[in-house]
Amino acid sequence: MTKTPQPQQQQQLEAPKGCFECGKPGHFKKDCPHLKNNNNNQQNNNNGNNGTRGRAFVIGAKEARRDPNLATGTYLLNDNYASVLFDTGAEKSFISKDFSEILAITPTPLEVEYTVELADGKLIVTKHILKECTLELAGQKFKIDLMPVTLGSFDVVVGMDWLSENQAEIICHDKVVRIPLPGGETLDIKGERSDTPLNIISCMKVHKCLRKGYTAILALITDKTEEEKRIEDIPVVRDYPDVFPEDLPGFPPPRQVQFRIDLTPRAAPIARAPYRLAPSEMHELSNQLQELLDKGFIRPSFLPCGAPVLFVKKKDGTFRMCIDYRELNKVTIKNRYPLPRIDDLFDQLQGSSYYSKIDLRSGYHQLRIQEEDIPKTAFRTRYGHYEFLVMSFGLTNAPAVFMDLMNRVCKSYLDKFIIVFIDDILIYSKTQEEHKEHLQLALELLRKEKLYAKLSKCDFWIREVQFLGHVVNEQGIHVDKSKIEAIKNWEAPKTPTEVRQFLGLAGYYRRFSEGFSKIAQPLTALTHKDKKYLWTEKQEAAFQLLKQKLCSTPILSLPDGMDDFIVYCDASIQGLGCVLMQRDKMIAYASRQLKVHEKNYTTHDLELGAVVFALKIWRHYLYGTKCTIYTDHKSLQHIFEQKELNMRQRRWLELLNDYECAIKYHPGKANVVADALSQKNVEALKPENLAAESLRGMEQQLTEKANGLQYFMERVWVPHHGNLRDLVMDEAHKSRYSIHPGSDKMYHDLKILYWWPHMKADIATYVGKCLTCAKVKIEYQKPSGLLTQPEIPMLKWEQISMDFITHKLPRKRQNGKLARIYVKEVVSRHEVPISIISDRDARFTSNFWKSLQKSLGTRLDISTAYHPQTDGQSERTIQTLEDMLRACVVDFGNSWETDLLLVEFSYNNSYHTSIKAAPFEALYGRKCRSPICWAEVGDSQLTGPELVHETTEKIVQIRNRMAAARDRQKSYADKRRKPLEFQVGDKVLLKVSPWKGVIRFGKRGKLNPRYIGPFEILKRIGPVAYQLNLPAELDGVHNVFHVSNLKKCLSDETLIVPLDEIQVDEQLRFVEEPVEIMDREVKQLKQSKIPIVKVRWNSKRGPEFTWEREDQMMSKYPHLLKQTTSNADTNK
Repeated sequence: MTKTPQPQQQQQLEAPKGCFECGKPGHFKKDCPHLKNNNNNQQNNNNGNNGTRGRAFVIGAKEARRDPNLATGTYLLNDNYASVLFDTGAEKSFISKDFSEILAITPTPLEVEYTVELADGKLIVTKHILKECTLELAGQKFKIDLMPVTLGSFDVVVGMDWLSENQAEIICHDKVVRIPLPGGETLDIKGERSDTPLNIISCMKVHKCLRKGYTAILALITDKTEEEKRIEDIPVVRDYPDVFPEDLPGFPPPRQVQFRIDLTPRAAPIARAPYRLAPSEMHELSNQLQELLDKGFIRPSFLPCGAPVLFVKKKDGTFRMCIDYRELNKVTIKNRYPLPRIDDLFDQLQGSSYYSKIDLRSGYHQLRIQEEDIPKTAFRTRYGHYEFLVMSFGLTNAPAVFMDLMNRVCKSYLDKFIIVFIDDILIYSKTQEEHKEHLQLALELLRKEKLYAKLSKCDFWIREVQFLGHVVNEQGIHVDKSKIEAIKNWEAPKTPTEVRQFLGLAGYYRRFSEGFSKIAQPLTALTHKDKKYLWTEKQEAAFQLLKQKLCSTPILSLPDGMDDFIVYCDASIQGLGCVLMQRDKMIAYASRQLKVHEKNYTTHDLELGAVVFALKIWRHYLYGTKCTIYTDHKSLQHIFEQKELNMRQRRWLELLNDYECAIKYHPGKANVVADALSQKNVEALKPENLAAESLRGMEQQLTEKANGLQYFMERVWVPHHGNLRDLVMDEAHKSRYSIHPGSDKMYHDLKILYWWPHMKADIATYVGKCLTCAKVKIEYQKPSGLLTQPEIPMLKWEQISMDFITHKLPRKRQNGKLARIYVKEVVSRHEVPISIISDRDARFTSNFWKSLQKSLGTRLDISTAYHPQTDGQSERTIQTLEDMLRACVVDFGNSWETDLLLVEFSYNNSYHTSIKAAPFEALYGRKCRSPICWAEVGDSQLTGPELVHETTEKIVQIRNRMAAARDRQKSYADKRRKPLEFQVGDKVLLKVSPWKGVIRFGKRGKLNPRYIGPFEILKRIGPVAYQLNLPAELDGVHNVFHVSNLKKCLSDETLIVPLDEIQVDEQLRFVEEPVEIMDREVKQLKQSKIPIVKVRWNSKRGPEFTWEREDQMMSKYPHLLKQTTSNADTNK
């Protein structure tokens, strides 16, 4: 509307005559006393208590977006999109009552009701608050408390309580909310701007303006919508209204095909807990369940397992119920139903002029599920368990089975005038008369099979049709313009970076373009560092020529079959882009700009949106076939396992479940391996180098691709030229991005990309020779060395085992006393044993003990160093005795010394499984008399001759029982061990362990090596022990070791392991000493305070520090604490 230049009228328009409420002059509506009196009366009537009162400035959404001083936008609130107003005039933050019902949050009652005064003077009372809501702004999440009130056009009003708490600053002119973050960064939230400068005024204002002389132009604005299809207007189709019902009539009839769900062997039932639903979703769930029950599509299920239900919001705002069948799809055997070749389908369309496309209504629900597979579709809801009787959306084999059904139904007319591709039915004819007949036959077929179509999605009697990504008409088959639109609309680069982006895309297809380097030279010159960026006609001509070549026929080609499709997707703040390829051939490009609301998406959702965009536009290629999608957003690999999904992700995931696609990570930067291959591959293909390697006749299968590399079975061939294979394995094993994987893991990672003969064996050898892996990795295999047992003695007391149960026995100079105890307790009461098995205790390895046993004629069998299992019988006996002593202390309360004799008596008279008797009975031939043997008196006792005879028999029985137990123990033990033998001269690594006596509650020592060495084997001692050649640093260590402590060293690297990096004591334990006290603090607990000190340790691998208790450090290393105290005094 325009106005004639009349100053008086302008002044009258700008200054209204009176209040819009009461009509009196001198004040505005917001200051009208009549309005305030009414509100005060209402407050006095309805709000008798002393509530809290605040103000909120609320206007319409369109006015707010036009106002330059207000910041608005659409943001996520608890994973739901909400229109938000940042209002500095509101004392609190509010949420619309309608929107609050969507959130799954229980309102908290306020202690005192809160009265809100709006901008128009009206008062609203609220008694509740929604606490701890999550507001997501530009990827950052904030907590906010919201009061539910009746708002106008906004879902959420963010007031001064939240703005002050987060120290937010609103820059009105730019519509920016600036929030400081904890790390010192600043978060800028850009508000939405008005898309149009139009102002909407009322009819009364228009009437007043016209009376004042304004010039008006009358314009009618209408919403342009597509004309609704009416079946009565379509020839032939009008005769088949029953084929196009408004809804499916009910349960489908039996068909030639039924949907089956074949699971992998030993697949476990799918049982997932139901998802939490909002109150509005619960209401929708109840309605949709009842609707499906009424149609006969579902029935109650009595299985305890099932998939969860979630809801997806449609474009019209309604909800669609979806079943999360991701877990079921993982264990379902995929149906590899053959899809037709696209070029074969196009051959049939040659010469056609008339076309019709038919889309079935809810096609999946028109197919029954096989009876025995119905329970597999079970799903769980708040209102019970149900299972589908018809094919449900989201099941992995649905497209293939539906394609099978349509091929069987249309078999008589296939390749004549009907093409079926998954759920698309295309009818084609050369003339109008033919098409009438063909369309009639097709509709008769649908009526006969009781298949129903959706009229609004069908097209009839058209002269040009888009089918499978191409445009078909009577002139022939043409490439769809949308395929190359992304390239044709590529704007001229404005910076060197944009030039590099374009050249990166174009350079990938340089082998299709003759003279590529010469054409691109003007553009390449702009990317040089010191070159001034100047876009001239020369650069523009090169740019346009390259775009023309990118869109030419040799690059864009028809797919060859339906396999090996690869999609590359990317997203940025400017838009979405994707490329469809098949075996390194370009099929199509696609891109589009972001919509207004998409600019607020998180990075994760933007990248996922690019994937969905690609699947939608290339559905005819990717639907029903296996494809691989590459994205540079790593977390998208796990979208199928993600449990917490927002509403948008749920909707997109439903679409993803219809495709058999694998999402993989594709980093943006090339790695050094690819660079090396591209440089050296040509050299390796020279005849003399190719002949030097035995490819077993497979060199004929090598194919060269666009990047100049040779491929074998879609994997890069790595030739045996130079050190290429070592470079690949080094990068996959020793780089910072791989960090020493095992051979199996490394092979599976590499075999996807590379191939060479004997690849798996080469990788296993390479990993086995890695010295770092040998030193630091724990053994997950069976322990080395089979069980070796002592021979069963012929007579009693011929062979004994001994060990000390306590450290309070005689030591050092009291060896004479030890000898007297041994003679008194063992020799005098029994006899001199032939052999004694013991561990390597200092008292058993002393010269005195050896001399004593030599004089008595007893052989000492001392255990292997650092292998206490040699004396396993003594160790097990001591463990049992300690348990019995603990029980005595608990039951009788005495010190353990007083109960030791009774424990000995009890142990000697207890039943032993291996000999099936008590030790006393085995030694003396009769049971020991005890207080519980009161019945064995008089005639029941054995006489002398009988006792001797029975004792002799028992000795034979016990020997047989011990032999059986010995064989049983060895068989059981060897199942968990592996045989391992070394030869004299082999190099081995020696296992070490950290000393557990070091005081610390820090986590040092975990990253120390597990093995040291290598050392040479000098001699074999028995079947499972070896003598090593130890260096001078390990003089105090016994040099004979059990095979379980050794590991063969295969490494070809420099075998120098400096032992001073880890000081090893005589027990092969790390000895770490503190160097100095660095700092002091007090650790505050709930009821106590603990003084702690910061300790620097003597590691040569770099500075290592831990915090330790000061009292423990004082007791173990008092000199450090004293030294620190004296240094502090000196500094004073």
